Amino acid sequence: MNGAQILIECLKREGVEVMFGYPGGQVLPIFDALYEAPFRFILTRHEQAAAHAADGYARATGKTGVCLATSGPGATNLVTGIATAYMDSIPMVAITGQVKTFLIGNDAFQEADVTGITRPITKHNYLVKDIKELATVIREAFHIANSGRPGPVVVDIPSDIQLAQADFVWPEKVEIRGYKPTLFGHPGQIKKAAKLIAQSKKPIIYAGGGVIISGAHEELIELAEKIKAPVTMTLLGLGAFPVDHDLSLGMLGMHGTAYANFAIMESDLIIAVGARFDDRVTGRVDSFAPGAKVIHIDIDPSSISKNIEVDIPIVGDAKNVLGQLLEEITGPADTGEWLKKVQMYKTRHPLSYKHTDNKIKPQYIIEQLNDLTKGEAIITTEVGQNQMWAAQWYKYIHPRTLISSGGLGTMGFGFPAAMGAKMGCPDKTVIDIAGDGSIQMNIQELATCVCNKINVKVVILNNFYLGMVRQWQELFYKKRYSHTCITGPDFVKLAEAYGAVGIRVTEIKEVRPALEKALAIDNTVFLDFHIEPEENVFPMVPAGEAINKMIGGLA
Repeated sequence: MNGAQILIECLKREGVEVMFGYPGGQVLPIFDALYEAPFRFILTRHEQAAAHAADGYARATGKTGVCLATSGPGATNLVTGIATAYMDSIPMVAITGQVKTFLIGNDAFQEADVTGITRPITKHNYLVKDIKELATVIREAFHIANSGRPGPVVVDIPSDIQLAQADFVWPEKVEIRGYKPTLFGHPGQIKKAAKLIAQSKKPIIYAGGGVIISGAHEELIELAEKIKAPVTMTLLGLGAFPVDHDLSLGMLGMHGTAYANFAIMESDLIIAVGARFDDRVTGRVDSFAPGAKVIHIDIDPSSISKNIEVDIPIVGDAKNVLGQLLEEITGPADTGEWLKKVQMYKTRHPLSYKHTDNKIKPQYIIEQLNDLTKGEAIITTEVGQNQMWAAQWYKYIHPRTLISSGGLGTMGFGFPAAMGAKMGCPDKTVIDIAGDGSIQMNIQELATCVCNKINVKVVILNNFYLGMVRQWQELFYKKRYSHTCITGPDFVKLAEAYGAVGIRVTEIKEVRPALEKALAIDNTVFLDFHIEPEENVFPMVPAGEAINKMIGGLA
């Protein structure tokens, strides 16, 4: 077999169902082999979208996403998508073409040092220089991408390696010296954690994306109910714990619920599971939860005590560690008074917005969307105000139903991620909640959706601004709206030009009927909602403040 055929055979054996990418000169042998591949290939209209689609597929399914691009600009166009996946611990294998091995380093046409460029944003990367190593490299790439703390792996394959001949040898086992992720918590640390939990009067569980990655949502619910502790989640942790559960506090942090922020600041014990104490969660580090001891459960030891000093570190897979902890904990802690206080916070400081008769509020749109889908849809988001409103107002009751760029905050992510999610979960309703700014960053993927009959809905919260930047300019820069007022295209005509459906909504009475109509159409639909232009996302913690020092109430 030649190298390209070996690659396709490896992908088949790894169970790849779909691959996203774009052709070019240095991957022609691979595309020739793809002509007869047993899995589906989706031709995107930009390589960045291919990476985001692979990412969305991985987040929706838990499987490894795969994307493919040619050398030079094709490979560098993947970089933003690779970095997005890296920041959020998403399993992805990105395959890139490279110039012939004897040309590497000669500034050949469309040459770029892809392994050098991507080294800081990958879990690992490979430059294949020997055809006999290719099958082993692909096997290792998938193993590394979706084990331990997941992440993207780049495999750079020169075009002469793609054409070279070798006997196909499939490595049944993967043994990588020095790479042995710890999967179970140390029994001594488990005992210490159980003891601390038993002594706590005001515990809180702080759940992150690691809970969803490890499939630990059922254990999380069992732990919360057993120790009677409220649960708050990061943006990427939403769906790990049902938001309609009595113990749920929703999201915490910069744009989290006021009651979650007040509760964690007053707690005496934080049980952090699969979260990394990101700056958007902690606010001012020296003021964060001053009276709390911290138990930190994470599969990545480098995440523990990196931002917040931890009292009891437990390295291991969240599902396994929570299972161990549940066996060690004997009974419920005495948290009755604490739960009453938390309930008081929820009653006094609910999420709210000012309803109006004539102006469309984005929160209202998402409330109606939630009501129509009963929280069963997969929601992807772009980045900015649209992302935060989606996090606050849609009720996530299942894991893998919110797909959003958390760590990198990548505008243009949501639409191609929705394509990937729909390919992975074809029976699910998939909706991208977008802003009029970020949707234009990968709007060319309308063609991909229509040509491949990928039926996604895009809810554009169109305020004619780059909304989150404008909000900061309003609050902290005296309303000096420097280059944040944007005039977009006619989204209805644009959608129709690509063969999709466009619906414009300018009156509040049209909101629900438009959503109902869009959900019933068997095609990609752009819903252009003209919302209140200067609506803000509240609550909000200003940069550098403690997270209980929130500003804003009704927008």
